[in-house]
Amino acid sequence: MQRIYFDNNATTPLDPEVVKVMRLCLEEDFGNPSSAHYFGEKARRRVEAGRRQVAELLHCDPDRVVFTSGGSEANCQAILSAVLAQPDCRHLISSRVEHPSVSQPLDFLRQRGYEVELLPVDGEGRLDAAALAAAIRPDTALVSLLIANNETGVLWDVAELGAICRERGVLLHGDAVQLAGKEEIRVEEWPVDYLSLGAHKLHGPKGCGALYLRRQAPVTPLVMGAG
Repeated sequence: MQRIYFDNNATTPLDPEVVKVMRLCLEEDFGNPSSAHYFGEKARRRVEAGRRQVAELLHCDPDRVVFTSGGSEANCQAILSAVLAQPDCRHLISSRVEHPSVSQPLDFLRQRGYEVELLPVDGEGRLDAAALAAAIRPDTALVSLLIANNETGVLWDVAELGAICRERGVLLHGDAVQLAGKEEIRVEEWPVDYLSLGAHKLHGPKGCGALYLRRQAPVTPLVMGAG
């Protein structure tokens, strides 16, 4: 019996070109990219080439791209970076239809005294921009929202929602894990401060993701000591 795979929103098979490059990295370019010798330099060039490719996908400068272990880590890093940078801001806004990698960190913060406000969506999965505007307060640290829903495919207008946040001086994190590879992303034209990606949603490996950081956005690593 022939089996056909239809679950690409969950994960995608590796592209043959990706397999080829991964094999080269595992077998030949295995050096520590922080090492100042031939093998380290060769590995570092591989890392930076990958960073440039992600930047081309997002239409941004390569130095705005931070690699993570996946979209979930990128989401967590964005949320915690915004919170840690603003200790007096204890209010967070998200929606009721977020991925667990956003809803669970927010619940973690709620248990530690933060107020988390979850905005509803209508019957077609749309978010009311006016409701977002009304929810933002002087002590709002971050708005974290899906850009493309992983279950329904609904797209939210990141330009409209981001403009509301930017006008009120509130950081915006966009989860674009399901958007990348399906729609064009010009992140530096969007009013977002953080944008999350996951490689395995667009024919890359599991265990690899990226976080875009606007130049003024605060950032704190989740794993410290390794650069």
